[in-house]
Amino acid sequence: MTLSEFLTWEARQAERHEFYRGETFAMAGGSARHNRVVLNLASRIADHLDGTSCQAFATSMQVLIADAVLYPDVMVTCAKAEAGDERATTAPKVIIEVLSPGTKGYDQRNKFILYRTLASLREYVLIHPARRQVEVFTLAQDGAWLATDQTQDSVLWLSSIDCRVPMDSVFKGVL
Repeated sequence: MTLSEFLTWEARQAERHEFYRGETFAMAGGSARHNRVVLNLASRIADHLDGTSCQAFATSMQVLIADAVLYPDVMVTCAKAEAGDERATTAPKVIIEVLSPGTKGYDQRNKFILYRTLASLREYVLIHPARRQVEVFTLAQDGAWLATDQTQDSVLWLSSIDCRVPMDSVFKGVL
């Protein structure tokens, strides 16, 4: 399947699928814990971005990368305003993946490798809700990705959009 064929096909599907080099991969539904963290983050980040040129999206917005289509859990884009019927962006600034047992390795390795090819990306965040672990990868000026373990911090800090979310708010409602 070509990328164009996939995008046409995916628009008619009830479930979400990711695409990589001609292959499609069904996206599993998330747990209550996973969904709670996604909603907590998306709402806090969206509130922070209100009145700016940046916007936050959760779960259903696609990211197009060469021959791949991915669905990050939470994404921020500061590209030209996207407020219509768009289903995808090519310019995320922040991507957050909430890890689950089935996708943990994929999110930590393969997705991050693909996401790093995006010129717009400045931060990639991995959150393990069951363990309350938070790891933030930030693009440095020299092009290196710097990893910061924010697990013990009182706030999740997204420096690229100067957003601070209290960890209690990140994990609100999560047992």
